[in-house]
Amino acid sequence: MVRNAGRLQQVVAVLAKYGLAPWLRRVPWKWVQRYFETTDGTAISQLSGPARVREAITEIGTSFIKLGQILSTRPDIVGLELAEELSQLQSQTPPDSPATIRSVIAEELGRPVDDIFSEFEDVPLASASIGQVHRATLKNGARVVVKVQHSGIDEKIRNDLEIAEELARLAETYSEDLALYEPVATVGELRRTLLAELDFRQELRNLQAFHARFRNDPGICFPQAWPEFSTARVLTMEHLEGVHVANRSDILAAGGDPVTLADRGAHAFLEMVFRDGFFHADPHPGNLLLLPDGVIGIIDCGMVGRIDPILREHIEDAMMAATDADVNLLVDTVARLVDLPPDFDRDALCRDTAEFFDRYAFLPLEDIEVSIALNEATAVIRRHHLRLPARVSMLIRMVAVLEGTARQISPGFQMMNVLSSYRGRILKSRLSPKRLRRKLFSSMRHWSHLLDIMPTDVADILDRVKQGRFDVHLEHRRLDKIVNRLVLGVVTASLYIGSSLLWSRSVPPVIKGYSIPGGLGTAAAVYLTIRLLRAIRASGDI
Repeated sequence: MVRNAGRLQQVVAVLAKYGLAPWLRRVPWKWVQRYFETTDGTAISQLSGPARVREAITEIGTSFIKLGQILSTRPDIVGLELAEELSQLQSQTPPDSPATIRSVIAEELGRPVDDIFSEFEDVPLASASIGQVHRATLKNGARVVVKVQHSGIDEKIRNDLEIAEELARLAETYSEDLALYEPVATVGELRRTLLAELDFRQELRNLQAFHARFRNDPGICFPQAWPEFSTARVLTMEHLEGVHVANRSDILAAGGDPVTLADRGAHAFLEMVFRDGFFHADPHPGNLLLLPDGVIGIIDCGMVGRIDPILREHIEDAMMAATDADVNLLVDTVARLVDLPPDFDRDALCRDTAEFFDRYAFLPLEDIEVSIALNEATAVIRRHHLRLPARVSMLIRMVAVLEGTARQISPGFQMMNVLSSYRGRILKSRLSPKRLRRKLFSSMRHWSHLLDIMPTDVADILDRVKQGRFDVHLEHRRLDKIVNRLVLGVVTASLYIGSSLLWSRSVPPVIKGYSIPGGLGTAAAVYLTIRLLRAIRASGDI
């Protein structure tokens, strides 16, 4: 149930204005939209579909911008064009007043700001949708940045999530096309991600984890966290001072080597994946700094991905299959990663995968752009209505963004060469005695568990068979509409036949030799036939 009816009306009004509400899809809105403009004065009728979605989300604001940013990591759901458009969403939000910020800090940390910091800059460095960042100095002289959550943002986000869930339910109910991508489940995923970002203690733990994993790497630096000055709504961390890597000229002016910088940064992020199974998911240039000593500083650790050993093995299988152009292994790996739809066509996916490999078969490594190849692979997956796990989508986006950032730093950078260097490590790791021993013990545990439960389960099945209580339940997915059409077709055909008999035998009452019941029955049959044909046509099956 949506608690804020006024906010719901605002959201629906904006969706209608941009022609995006599912229940208004068939209304000819173009002639109306030419009279509407975006917030910056652009005529809506001149915008592409993805651009209208981005502008609508921007106008709705608050947490919908954050939801759009998260959705930009899911091209397997929204498509490549819309994902690219959503990645341009900016979450700049007017900052809270200094008095409000100081009140939040005092409430969270139990002391006034001046008792904690020797200096605190009231003008924020930046203000995004969830919080704003201030420079400060601790009493011990340490330079820090303090991230403070906007006042009341928790309630606003929860209200907007309720609205998003209601819209997703409507979309899944009334749009067969959108239902294929399970919007209710997708919004549930987004809800968990966004609510996790509301708790700054999660980012604190991420910082501590990255700091520990890279403590022996002199070329990579993560900010030190200050747990004693951090809560769910306030995060205090070390202030890394350096130049952003977005500008190549700034790197050269600071004495950095762009080639070395790009290569070291790419290896650091891939180490997170293949060594740690825990990676920073947003390596865009604004989150990377070149520090005065030549070290790469990595900031903003709110968005991270986790890969468990089983998922890592699937990802390694996919990498090996891609480098060997092994169609069957890649398709089998993808099938293990996703929930297969009822109409999954393995042969069709194999054909599309083979065509994908053919496009790159004779290209030298230095001519392959990994981000483009990943986008094409994602398009194939989406075409077959396969929904990747969120962690895999996040990893794909991370690699694509990483390649773009590295090429911005060093135009000659080749991501494919870096990825290829991990092939030998993967093979060596898989054949290592430690990994083989771990897999052996894991298999033994599974077999032991199976042997423990098998006698009881078999005895239970036999007992049910003897008592005549052994039932087999078959689950049919998405067959309701098909069955309804089949029943309607049978009823219509029966009505045709019955009405024809009434008509031919002049069953009374009769007017001018025509049977009234026969005529009415025939008219009803014609009406049902038209409805049936329209339903089939709308589904796209003819």
